[in-house]
Amino acid sequence: MRHKITKIRGLTVNVEIVEVSQSDKNGGILCYVAAIYIQPHGSAKKTLVRKSRLPGAAEAVRAEIRKDGLQAFHRLMA
Repeated sequence: MRHKITKIRGLTVNVEIVEVSQSDKNGGILCYVAAIYIQPHGSAKKTLVRKSRLPGAAEAVRAEIRKDGLQAFHRLMA
């Protein structure tokens, strides 16, 4: 089982993407879950914004945040 945590620091909030995946011996995907959390600066509280079971979803969110910045946060929260 693999765990990957990616943190993207923003001006007012941080985004944390937690990916968990498991593969069989042939490389096929058995399980994949990505959870996206938003954490305001100065707070220990994280808010779950989105979960996905589609491989590559976390990379798409990461690219969207880097491209659109604050506007991507508004779309994630909706």
